[in-house]
Amino acid sequence: MDDTAGALRLGTAQGRWVLLATALGSGMAMLDGTVVNVALPRIGADLGAPMAALQWTVNAYLLTLAGLILLGGSLGDRYGRRKVFLIGVCWFATASAACAIAPGIEVLIIARALQGIGGALLTPGSLAMLQASFRPDDRSGAVGVWSGLGGVSAAVGPFLGGWLVDGPGWRWIFLLNVPLAVVVSWVAIRHVPESRDERAAGRFDVQGAVLAAFALGGVTYALTEGGRGLSAVAGVLGLVFAVLFVLVERRSPNPMLPLELFSSRLFTAVNLVTLCVYGAFSGIFLLLMVQLQTVAGFAPLEAGISLLPTTLLMLAFSGQAGKLSRRIGPRLPLFVGPLLCAGGVLLMLRIGVGASYWRDVLPGVVVLGAGMTTLVAPLTATVLAAVEVRRAGIASGVNNAAARAAGLFAVAALPALSGLTGEAYRVPSEVDSAFRTAMLICAGLLTAGGLLALATVRGDALAPDHPTAEPDCEWYCGPTTPPLDPGHQARPE
Repeated sequence: MDDTAGALRLGTAQGRWVLLATALGSGMAMLDGTVVNVALPRIGADLGAPMAALQWTVNAYLLTLAGLILLGGSLGDRYGRRKVFLIGVCWFATASAACAIAPGIEVLIIARALQGIGGALLTPGSLAMLQASFRPDDRSGAVGVWSGLGGVSAAVGPFLGGWLVDGPGWRWIFLLNVPLAVVVSWVAIRHVPESRDERAAGRFDVQGAVLAAFALGGVTYALTEGGRGLSAVAGVLGLVFAVLFVLVERRSPNPMLPLELFSSRLFTAVNLVTLCVYGAFSGIFLLLMVQLQTVAGFAPLEAGISLLPTTLLMLAFSGQAGKLSRRIGPRLPLFVGPLLCAGGVLLMLRIGVGASYWRDVLPGVVVLGAGMTTLVAPLTATVLAAVEVRRAGIASGVNNAAARAAGLFAVAALPALSGLTGEAYRVPSEVDSAFRTAMLICAGLLTAGGLLALATVRGDALAPDHPTAEPDCEWYCGPTTPPLDPGHQARPE
């Protein structure tokens, strides 16, 4: 292990290089998550893809990412965080290039699944390297800068995606990752110290990771295809794999998902809230892009920047929301935040043919942003406050996986539930009807999440006399980083 590991200061030249490598690395995955939704209508038109194939363009990435992200964190702990991070960056770039040259939708879906594997390797390593490289008294400041740069990535993503789709074409949203990966690799090799957990021992839970991936895949396929024919069989098999996953994790000496975490009522409750709200967010961001382009007639660039006020609100006020939740407790913010989001979603029902951005789109986007700002930082902090400090890494990884899985199921189920199947996404009247149904479902999910938080979250969960591992949200705790430490498994002291 490099002698400089754990010894860097935030204001030094090498400290800035480490911040650059980790922020750019995680930023690649963040950008990819935000730009693809903007490009979906154009991808469908160019490749002649039905709606189910477009859903898989999103979900193939989420499936492998959600299924393997905890395993990726363990690999970094064992074999070296920088090494695994670099493998993930190179893998991600290669898969991105394959996405860019895909001749058809089937190849694009396979390449997106490979991208998710790369993301599962690089995403946990990003923050784990940051934590391992800096001195303890500089870590919270480094996390603040890192998360602030993540917010910039979230803000730039839709604008950049829209510009690329309108200009050189949708394939460039994937090609962009290749030069970014070259820069990240160069900086990481030259300036980031290697680190690993010297106490990491035992076998990897490969069996658990495989069962989790099959469980998620089977259920996702059934939801995407509407549960008919072979898809019903896939759904049943997915549930069987889920049961086997629980049994394996219960007996494994080194489980990917320690089930005893869920003995904490608070931890279980907050993860259920996460499933509700992040499922709704994924459905909103997916179908809003289709509605704006197909029904309202927005260009991809206009659609891409329509959500910019939401990100700007989070950049500006997430820190204050985190401080407020520590002062008054998380229960009220976790109740009010989802209800505000639901109100924003209902305001989006005004978006239709000939919609005006200022009159019909902006009010809903602003209210949604206010709700997300109120909600996200307290949610992240409460997840980590629900467990012992030594288990913060795995707790945050589980919550991240829950958020990804929620997005996976929402993207799979919502189009079918709202009637947007086959080629219907190209027909304005069909899209408009499906959008309205889907937004009502999303508003219901958000309301359910708020009521669940009101019923189950303690008001004193973040009280000063309870030692917690909550993140530094002085800069930004955004929807693209749920929570700030995605999958790094902290070892017992």
